[in-house]
Amino acid sequence: PYFVEAMTNLVPSITTKLFTSRNDYIQTFLNILFPISRLYTAKEMHESFKHTAVYVFFWATLIAWKLYFSYVFEVYSMVLPTIELTDDFANYPEQSFIKMSLLLVLRWLPQFIVYCIDMSIWYSVWQAFAGTSVGFSDHLGDIRSMKDIRNSFGRAPEHFCSKMLSPDAGSRRGSSASILNLGASESSLDNRRQSLSNPNLGKEGQSLLGNDPHKLQGYVNRLLDVRIQKWVMFSTVWNEVIDHFRTEDLISNKERDYLKFSRFDGFSQAIYLPVFQTAGVVEEALDLLEGQLDDDYQPSDNELFKPILNHVTMRTAIAEVWELGSHVLLKLLGPVHNDDAVFIINYVMKWAENGTMSDHMKIAKIRSIINDLVGLVSVLKGVSRRKPALQRRSTGQKKSVAAPSGPPARGIRRSISAGALNAGNVAQTPMAPTQKKVENVVIVDALRDQTRDKCRALLNSLKGIMNASNREGKEVMDRLTFALSMENGFFWDDAYASDALDDLSRSDIFKSVLTKLQGLVACHPDEVEPKSKEARRRLTFFVNSLFMDMPNAPSIHDMFSWNVLTPYYKETVTLSKGELESRSDALGVSTMLYLQTLFKADWANFLERMGLQDEEKVWSKKIAAETRQWASIRAQTLNRTVSGMMYFEKALRLLANMERLDDDTTNDLMGEKFGYIVSCQVYGQMKKDQDSKADDIDELMHRYPHLRIAYIDSARLNRTGEMAFYSCLVKSDGNGGIQEIYRVRLPGNPILGEGKPENQNHAMIFSRGEFVQTIDMNQEGYFEEALKMRNALQEFAKRDGPMPTTILGLREHIFTGSVSSLANYMALQETSFVTLGQRVLTKPLCIRLHYGHPDVFDKLFFITRGGISKSSKGINLSEDIFAGYNNAIRGGQVAFKEYLQVGKGRDVGMSQIYQFEAKLSQGAGEQSLSRDVYRLCHRLDFSRLLSYYFGGIGHYFSNVLTVITIYVVVYLMAILALYDLEKIGDRLITPMGTIQMLLGGLGLLHTIPLFSTLGVERGWWASLKELIQVFATGGPLHFMFHIQTKANYMTQTILVGGAKYRPTGRGFVTQHTPMDELYRFFASSHLYLGVEMGAGLVIMGIYSEAKQYFGRTWSLWLASLSFIASPFWFNPLTFDWNMVTSDYLKWISWMRGHAGGASRSWSMWWSEETSFYSKMPLTSKGWFIIKAILYLTIAEGIASSDLARADTTLNNPFVGVSFVVASIVILFILWWFLSMVEHLMPYPVRRTIGILIGIGLMVSISTVFIEDSNFIRYGLAAYYGIGGMCQVGLLFGSKFVKNFYFIHDLVCGHIIFIPLFVLAVLQIPHHIQTWLLYHNALSSDVVVSNILRYARKSQESGGTTAPNEDLVEQIAELRKLVQKQEQMIENLGSGNVSATSGMMKQNPSTDAIASLIKAPSQDKMNIQSQPGSYNVMGGSMASRTMSASNLDVWGEMALGDSAVSHGGYESAQSYQTTTVPRTSDFEFSSPSAMPPR
Repeated sequence: PYFVEAMTNLVPSITTKLFTSRNDYIQTFLNILFPISRLYTAKEMHESFKHTAVYVFFWATLIAWKLYFSYVFEVYSMVLPTIELTDDFANYPEQSFIKMSLLLVLRWLPQFIVYCIDMSIWYSVWQAFAGTSVGFSDHLGDIRSMKDIRNSFGRAPEHFCSKMLSPDAGSRRGSSASILNLGASESSLDNRRQSLSNPNLGKEGQSLLGNDPHKLQGYVNRLLDVRIQKWVMFSTVWNEVIDHFRTEDLISNKERDYLKFSRFDGFSQAIYLPVFQTAGVVEEALDLLEGQLDDDYQPSDNELFKPILNHVTMRTAIAEVWELGSHVLLKLLGPVHNDDAVFIINYVMKWAENGTMSDHMKIAKIRSIINDLVGLVSVLKGVSRRKPALQRRSTGQKKSVAAPSGPPARGIRRSISAGALNAGNVAQTPMAPTQKKVENVVIVDALRDQTRDKCRALLNSLKGIMNASNREGKEVMDRLTFALSMENGFFWDDAYASDALDDLSRSDIFKSVLTKLQGLVACHPDEVEPKSKEARRRLTFFVNSLFMDMPNAPSIHDMFSWNVLTPYYKETVTLSKGELESRSDALGVSTMLYLQTLFKADWANFLERMGLQDEEKVWSKKIAAETRQWASIRAQTLNRTVSGMMYFEKALRLLANMERLDDDTTNDLMGEKFGYIVSCQVYGQMKKDQDSKADDIDELMHRYPHLRIAYIDSARLNRTGEMAFYSCLVKSDGNGGIQEIYRVRLPGNPILGEGKPENQNHAMIFSRGEFVQTIDMNQEGYFEEALKMRNALQEFAKRDGPMPTTILGLREHIFTGSVSSLANYMALQETSFVTLGQRVLTKPLCIRLHYGHPDVFDKLFFITRGGISKSSKGINLSEDIFAGYNNAIRGGQVAFKEYLQVGKGRDVGMSQIYQFEAKLSQGAGEQSLSRDVYRLCHRLDFSRLLSYYFGGIGHYFSNVLTVITIYVVVYLMAILALYDLEKIGDRLITPMGTIQMLLGGLGLLHTIPLFSTLGVERGWWASLKELIQVFATGGPLHFMFHIQTKANYMTQTILVGGAKYRPTGRGFVTQHTPMDELYRFFASSHLYLGVEMGAGLVIMGIYSEAKQYFGRTWSLWLASLSFIASPFWFNPLTFDWNMVTSDYLKWISWMRGHAGGASRSWSMWWSEETSFYSKMPLTSKGWFIIKAILYLTIAEGIASSDLARADTTLNNPFVGVSFVVASIVILFILWWFLSMVEHLMPYPVRRTIGILIGIGLMVSISTVFIEDSNFIRYGLAAYYGIGGMCQVGLLFGSKFVKNFYFIHDLVCGHIIFIPLFVLAVLQIPHHIQTWLLYHNALSSDVVVSNILRYARKSQESGGTTAPNEDLVEQIAELRKLVQKQEQMIENLGSGNVSATSGMMKQNPSTDAIASLIKAPSQDKMNIQSQPGSYNVMGGSMASRTMSASNLDVWGEMALGDSAVSHGGYESAQSYQTTTVPRTSDFEFSSPSAMPPR
């Protein structure tokens, strides 16, 4: 039987054959021995033999190493102490067997627990090795930077077209010509021809192909060449991706131009490479050329240019510089110089074709030409800002040129060569007198003069590199000399040159060419890369994915169809102006300010895209919706999710366009192939309540016509209250209304179990695709990733093993990692699990299940096997994983692919992360009790069972065992020290250093998966820097803290139950959390344990006789510190003195509270927190009874020890101890009595008596310890003894223990607060904490200190920032109006009214604001009417009308128009004859008529 069982574990397909056999004897045998085989489920769960061999090898090597390591470091180290203990028992009399056995158990227990948990640590190491090898084999991380993109860019179109485009996209009937907007017929191409011999003729200029039809045919053939097609199609998609980056404000306009392919109608190439690809390449080519030149040896053209010709990008860049540079010069010099320029260009091209450039030119001087070209292009950039003249200055005719008769102007000799004259066919005729008159007019044009200088320098450099000894070179030099000296040419005719620049300023193509040319010759690669980390990350991932293994894309007609489903309850849809500008948190920081600071570059890009110079206009009617959209797609909102998911439709439309589908066909296919359903459970109720979120959802439907909203509606049927429930589906009707499509009556209320899965289930009936992708409300999509979705769906057509693929897992990117260090830890943790963990669980371990969104389901498989979401209350708390269980036991297989990613938001605050970890831990606890796991584990072979355990819920059990180990080790060492059992007999003490090294060293091994994950994708050096940063910012504290979080809630769920869904929130966490709130959150799970461990280590240090205290306890102190300090270290402004004092007062108030719920009263909080103890079953209470016995053991050890022992018989105490003890008892009774009757006493009496009792207690207790030091030992022992009894009393519902727990919480709170006060006084920790806490944000060029500084100013102003802010806004809005009246205000202020009263009419409202902005020089102004109000301008205004917020509401409006006209407020009178007297008392005189607003 054992052999057969071993074979079934090594070859799992044998089990499947047995379970699916129809042989009656086999079935009878199975029914008797394996009753689970009678179930319908779990029949087929095997993998192929190839996969089985790999994961069996994985576990065989891991187990072999674990056994070897455990023997050497855990078992062997305990052999000697065990022999010594048994030797003493055997050889010495009066040795108790029970004592020996107990000591053996105590010493072996920590080693045994470590033996149990180290397997999970070695699993993480093996996982790192396996994940790294799989990652490299999948080509993950091949492209990590923009430099890698440049190096691989030449291969990208080939991979893109072969994988992501269907064959239809590359067919002749769908040629790339139409993508370039080129006509299909030769006639249309012929109409746009441009001749290289004369590009300036014709309306738009003629083609570079010339008039030769053979050239035209050759151009078309080249265009339709397969390679050109691929580049054209790739460039179309690439440009679309870059445009979406710009729409999302990740890049600026300038960066967009640098990243996009260029296209110029009529030029020789269909497309031109992006500037980021070719920037700096010309410089590299020059370096290559100069490196080969030698004085002794003159290489031939072939040798000289071979390295450049072999480098594709370099060759392309030089060709582009030649073509675009020639175009710029031809356009700039105009028709007068056209023949000369074409002559020179043709000669150079001839030399290049014949390979004789080095014979005719001095190659060593080429750099000077490039430098002069850079200068010319830089000057010409001013053309884009140039305003052309309304009419031409020159005649526009090509003038004749005469030989010079006088001295040369400006020192340049004007000459005409015979060859040039013959080539140009120039007729020498005298100039007309009218022309001379025109030329004598001086035209001031700075740009023209600068351009001439640069162009002249360029042509002179060209002359300088020509070889004058060669005939052809001499002819080129003559042409250049002639061009430089023509009187009616660009260099001497001012009107002609200015007109040429005017023509260029009107040409958009010329500006585009100029931008492209500048990038080619003048930009360094670093200058043209996008500055945004997010843009770089997305681009590198997209290009990298093109080289990964993905299925080829089918045509749009043949692709699989799918629907996206998102469950939504009441979260934020689109951030409103009120939400963005409200300052509800303690820091006084608005969400808008936070986002503007965090995404500083994105905000600048947004303002540029909107064309705004003034930020105050972002809330204007035209821009407000865009501003809300900008903010919403940077928060965790439904808008962000919907916007990202609807990229799928945009991507499909682009792909359909590339397959040449017409619009009608495309629209039909969109509805057939893709649909998006958001299951807004309470949308109907929102509409009834007129909730603004419903309006935001409607706006999303109008924006995306293919978006569908499913919701549950209810209607009362009769007067008895009977309700009817419906599943409804609605969409936009296209005319601004909402149209209902379906209304399906339900048998009852569908929300019976967990809300989220029920919400998903009711909307499933509205999905029409073959597959369903589940997307959470905190996720987002990317356009470039949406292009790969039809490839991903083809994974379902593949079968990698005996079972069909029924779930496809996709990679997630955590987009909240840059907010703070905490958010970064969560992002790294998710990266380590979501990428590496799931990668290894899929390959090689073959046990990946469903771990949540964004997995894609085979809908037909799942709706016939129980659906995608189980929703029973409690047990299905982690509803996602049960879809994976269901899939595994019903014969499905899970794939996980990393060539497509979806964004995901994670929790960013300490409390949010805590709730998230608690939810996962409770979910894991509930899973371990479920029948799904029972069936799964009974059916898996041994190796896959180990994979499931250590890759799933075993992780949480390991955390429980880790905390138990720490707890056991602390109390073991304390008990051994207390009872003097550290040494065995009289032998030397052997410190238990091994266990410390194991705990510390094994903990460090947990960082290996993270290191390997980042190493594969970012590089090993970057990975190491990230790890160092994590350690420097307190990462170990965070991770150890959450080990206890998981352990606490896992244990609580198994022992007690009570798992529940915990909404963790999606917002930004910038505020400081008060101490009382942190205490409520973390006291039971972390703070008590941290204080308890610290006390145990102190006791162990007091009593231990062994040395190396720190070496034995450093890891335990680190754990204790992390449990106590983490909540405060990761809380902003924890070490600010004002915050600490405020927190302390709030905490004391909370401790003394008796009503108002758990948030206002310690008493009510404690009752809620401990309510589960008395309801536990007796078996669960056993664990807490063991803990109580432990406390009593410690108490006994302390009481019987010699700590602070004193002989009271030798000295008489000054005050009798018995008297003092009696006083303490009486004072406690008085305190209890006061609490009973305090509501009957006046506050002063109650307060005085309370203070007196408190002082009496402090003095009495201090006296006891001073008079008899034995009481120190008794008090410490009593603390542990009472703790043990209180633990038992708590289990059995005793209410008396509450008073002792109150004292315990007072002690714990002050243990935390005393260090906080000390660190706050030092001030330096406050600045260090702020920097480290926001290090990630700071490294992203975000100045978080601005936010904190702003918050401090808000707090220092005493919480009255709102009126001041309103005033500032009013002033800003009216500043422009005031500037218009500035002259009038100055005149009025100086008394010169007569000059202006006839011309200008006063406006009291703007005058009032004007006086706030700019007070008259002789009278200072003060908005202050009572002491303590805020002095804004200085001075006094006793008679001014004030509002309750001390702001001058009316100003001159309340005092009348004459207030200013007679010299200001000194002689101000009201509208009536009643005069407002200037007295010291404040009076208000109401006018009979209200002033205009």
